[in-house]
Amino acid sequence: MSSLPASAALPTLVVRTVPLTADAPLLELLPAGLPTDDLVSWVRHGNGLVGWGAAVTCTTTGSSRFADAQRWWDELCAHAIVRDEVEVAGSGLVCFGSFPFADDSAEPGRLVVPQVVVGRRDGTTFLTSVTVGPEIAPLPAPEPADQPLGPEEVAFADGALPPSDWARVVSGAVDRIGAGELDKVVLARDLIASAETAIDPRWLLHRLAEGYENTWVFAVAGLVGATPELLVRRDHGLVTSRVLAGTIRRTGDDDADLALAASLARSSKDLEEHEYAVRSVADALAPHCSSMNVPESPFVLHLPNVMHLATDVAAVAANGATSLTLAAALHPSAAVGGTPTETAVAVIGELEQMDRGRYAGPVGWMDATGDGAWGIALRCGQIDRDDPRQIRLFAGCGIVAGSDPESEVAESVAKLVPMRDALTAG
Repeated sequence: MSSLPASAALPTLVVRTVPLTADAPLLELLPAGLPTDDLVSWVRHGNGLVGWGAAVTCTTTGSSRFADAQRWWDELCAHAIVRDEVEVAGSGLVCFGSFPFADDSAEPGRLVVPQVVVGRRDGTTFLTSVTVGPEIAPLPAPEPADQPLGPEEVAFADGALPPSDWARVVSGAVDRIGAGELDKVVLARDLIASAETAIDPRWLLHRLAEGYENTWVFAVAGLVGATPELLVRRDHGLVTSRVLAGTIRRTGDDDADLALAASLARSSKDLEEHEYAVRSVADALAPHCSSMNVPESPFVLHLPNVMHLATDVAAVAANGATSLTLAAALHPSAAVGGTPTETAVAVIGELEQMDRGRYAGPVGWMDATGDGAWGIALRCGQIDRDDPRQIRLFAGCGIVAGSDPESEVAESVAKLVPMRDALTAG
């Protein structure tokens, strides 16, 4: 494996994709015993991509992290030798990526080209192998691996701020909104989970896929999660983006949840928050698209633990922008930053008292044509590279004029449930 900055000289990759007859779930094909950073995933409803090994990786930092990564990818693709016998979305040469939320984050952005990728789309399963050099070694069809084991004796501790202090931060943000400094800000908090045994990312992926089938289950360089929010997808020129903003916790009682869904759909606070988020996505996509469809009203997306107001924005790409370029244009949306964006991001830097790292940044994959899918890294955790027994979990809440600090703490607790449950299941 080699890890290169975006400015480094690039190797020539030899890539081959062949069809597979395997019907095992994709996540079951991930081998055991891999270093955390060598495992990647983007799976939803059994379709998507998983991979392992790292033929080559790229790291980028600062405000140019997306553009630098795109230039690196363009050059890498230009020199690659590709034989693709399948030719569906995700076959051929692909990379997986995740990027930090903030320009000044200590955590770099990463693009990873796996040595092995297994994909499935619309009933077609395929295997891609990647080598650095003139020849490609024969690659046996992958077999389901032994089931991963869960971490033992998991304990949780406050991250940067305990809930009471974070509630005061929310109160301060509400005051600043009331003073007219901004309309909305998304504030996040973290939680540290520690176990007596190493945390296997495959365990988390399996548990998240079982419990949250309407999410994209992802892993890139130790960042593992299940996001319900598709930042952008580019597929043969068609661009789609799902916006989630406005949340209510489910009770577990179907009748009560239906009533809560109706109240969410009528909530002026949540509708206002959602409108900000939709407007920011439409405004960001407009320079790159020739036409756009924005539904007038959101729908309620039901997840196992919460419900969200959701809107699917559709557009047609106009200038050949890649999926990563579109993701960069959308980041940070009002759903993870606020409105106005520049002011909200500055307030986040002043109030949160932590580095988000790659939480709330784009995460996903891209192929050599620029097609791909990027979500927002939500409902996720970062496994510690130095101590794989520890993982840092994140959750964020949209703060507007009507926000109640204690209610926002409760919402953040609900959003931490998926990762907490995945760690402690079984």
